[in-house]
Amino acid sequence: MKTLLPLIGALAALSSPVIAKPNDAKPEVSREPVVILVSIDGFRADYLDRGITPNLSALAAKGVSASMRPSFPSKTFPNHWALVTGKVPDRNGIIANGFEDPAHPGEKFTMSSDEPYWWDEAEPIWVTAEKAGIRTATMFWPGSNVAWGGTWVTEPWKEAVGGTRPSDWQQYNRAVSPAQRVNAVLDWLRRPAATRPKLVTLYFDDVDTAGHHYGPDDAHTNAAVTEVDSDIGKLVAGLRELGQAANVIVVADHGMAAVSSERSIALDQVADPALYKAGDTGPFAALTPTEGNDAKLAAVLLKQHDHMQCWRKQDIPARLHYGRNPRIAPYFCLAETGWMINATKPDKPSTGGAHGFDNAAPEMAALFIASGPAFAADRKLAAFDNVDVAPLLRDLLGLPQATDGDGDDAPFKPVLKAK
Repeated sequence: MKTLLPLIGALAALSSPVIAKPNDAKPEVSREPVVILVSIDGFRADYLDRGITPNLSALAAKGVSASMRPSFPSKTFPNHWALVTGKVPDRNGIIANGFEDPAHPGEKFTMSSDEPYWWDEAEPIWVTAEKAGIRTATMFWPGSNVAWGGTWVTEPWKEAVGGTRPSDWQQYNRAVSPAQRVNAVLDWLRRPAATRPKLVTLYFDDVDTAGHHYGPDDAHTNAAVTEVDSDIGKLVAGLRELGQAANVIVVADHGMAAVSSERSIALDQVADPALYKAGDTGPFAALTPTEGNDAKLAAVLLKQHDHMQCWRKQDIPARLHYGRNPRIAPYFCLAETGWMINATKPDKPSTGGAHGFDNAAPEMAALFIASGPAFAADRKLAAFDNVDVAPLLRDLLGLPQATDGDGDDAPFKPVLKAK
């Protein structure tokens, strides 16, 4: 019997399943660096100076930071599209968060519109990358769910046919928590090299929400800033655990200015509402004259106003790079920073925050941090335009520069390490 025991033990060992521990897996010989583009909606550039962002500050210290100028108008969707297309809103087609298009009468673009024809005036970086055989994944980004270049059909149901999307993408849902968003990105990066994305986007919205509700200087906004900084820390820690090198680009679409019902311009006290149809209102107003009333509307809008200036679209100052797109209304009024243009006088007191003002206003300046193996450490850049981010992404991905973009990679040349 003694002689059989070793044999029985050996046979048992052969038939027992081998359970591999997570740390037993052989690491890949090398993981190529990936590019992760993170947007923190509404993160004003100077929030980084409040002493409440240890993780973002650490990224900045290990890399490059700057105060970035948003494109005009300093709204969410126009600027997210500018960041990934390298074209200003006047040329990328997303000219506001809400607008109409003469080519599509009776329809209105909203922040949930995903018909390709709203988005097709400029190609986003994930489409350029996918066409070049570079796998991409988007954990939310305005427009990333759109079948870019596709055709919209309504029968047998409404959907896009054809077009290009990221290899992996998620339909935006605010109920998906920041932690879930970070975990989804890390899960994508756990994949084998063949299906692992080389370009990833990640979007957070809570700082913008708090800024709107409470204003940029409120404790609630600081709490949202602290929380998103923690989420960035989880992303960095997860990358370290995976042994995944990454060039992490953290941006914001715009800043935030304090507003109050006491700083309000009532449109109906400037012009008879019968003279115009109002599109967007707030920091700016887009106005279309009603039939036969162009001259009357011009007479009242184009004179001097307190805290507001109005132009015909073709006369908007050239520095704003805005007014050529057919989607822009015939008349455009811009409020002084901190003032709001409303349809009527507010009926109750309120305070909070808003954006959409002059993109040169300090309050509209947006966060920019770039950190990773491609970047020098502890460098501050002079302010630059956010359309320069897309050319930077092209450099990091090895894509050729666009010949018709509005941006330039020149601001980053001094801080990019030679390959």
